[in-house]
Amino acid sequence: MMKRSLGFAAIVIAVGLTALTLPPTAARAEILALMNYETKPEDSLKALRVPVSPNGRREGIAVVDVDPQSKNFGKIVTDLPIPPDVIAHHIFYNKDASKAYVTALGKGELRVIDMRRRPLELKTIAVPDCKVGEDLVFSDDNRTWYLTCMGSQNVVVGDAVNDRPLRSIALPKPYPHGIAIHEGIDRMLVTSTVRATDLKDAGETITVLELSTGTALASHKVSAKPSPAGAAPVEVLFVPGSSPPVAYVTNMYGGTLWAATWNPAKRDLDVAQVFDFATTKSGVPLEIYVSPRGDRLYVTTAKPGHLHIFDISQGGRPKLLKSLPAAEGAHHVAFTKDWRYAFVQNALLSLPGMSDGSITVIDLQKGEVVGRVDTLRKSGFNPNSIVLLPDWNHPAGH
Repeated sequence: MMKRSLGFAAIVIAVGLTALTLPPTAARAEILALMNYETKPEDSLKALRVPVSPNGRREGIAVVDVDPQSKNFGKIVTDLPIPPDVIAHHIFYNKDASKAYVTALGKGELRVIDMRRRPLELKTIAVPDCKVGEDLVFSDDNRTWYLTCMGSQNVVVGDAVNDRPLRSIALPKPYPHGIAIHEGIDRMLVTSTVRATDLKDAGETITVLELSTGTALASHKVSAKPSPAGAAPVEVLFVPGSSPPVAYVTNMYGGTLWAATWNPAKRDLDVAQVFDFATTKSGVPLEIYVSPRGDRLYVTTAKPGHLHIFDISQGGRPKLLKSLPAAEGAHHVAFTKDWRYAFVQNALLSLPGMSDGSITVIDLQKGEVVGRVDTLRKSGFNPNSIVLLPDWNHPAGH
């Protein structure tokens, strides 16, 4: 559909690798983010008046300065190309943020970046048992990774030290997407979302597995509607340090937030709906994050695009504090270590009405939007995920 635009290339050349090599004292006035991106759909390019090239789509990972106080705000520091048939999807750090992993929808592969080395380079790991790789989580000791495979109905378990797949866990429910693990209760939770080929046949359950053995123990419906409910639970996240352990689940099509709370007497989870995003006139809830103190929950909704902030300090039902406007397709969020800024990536699978392509900058102390990064959008690209480089990134519960 298009090549890298001249403007995009010029920014990369002008800024170069300088920000990645400056000493700490000279690099303070910046916040660098990793964003994997792809060419926008042809209709979007025409609407933006970006030339449509016959040479096909482009993918890559851009390093961008997203600090609204920086003189280089919005500038691209460097650009790592990715083959155009990979369909790079999400970026995940391991526990010590020494490595970043990029999942792929188009190939049975993972890409890994050693964040301790400069310049940044991509290494490819073959994961042949995985079709449509989605989410990745890591064991507490940082030695094992778990990858959901939406197209092959399994979780691939991998060696996170040597980066190679070890075994595959078959799942009783199709379309696994979100995954959360809790070693304290020896459990893994996996959502059943939608068929990858057409985003239909939506699931309605989370599956509970014994983490140590991979044995499926139960599946819990996370919808109050009659089956098939079409809820499409998409993400699941345990709140770090919660007692009893509690995980939150977003229903992409159902438009609701559910809680799965550990019941020690049953050795299982009790599930309940805790919020309906229809009350905020928002739809398509996606990602979940937790504040450093574990007292705030952050959830994105893609249509029309918001970041919602909940108080979870008292337990029970989350209390909505504020809904901040982002843009169509509000999806992943990157948080700074000092919890000053949140950066919302606005694009969901380049879907119509949910692929704005910008980054919304939110000042968490002020509770308001303070900026917007349009660099990729104006060059005809959608960012598909965002994390900050380790010097700045807070894991926010992940």
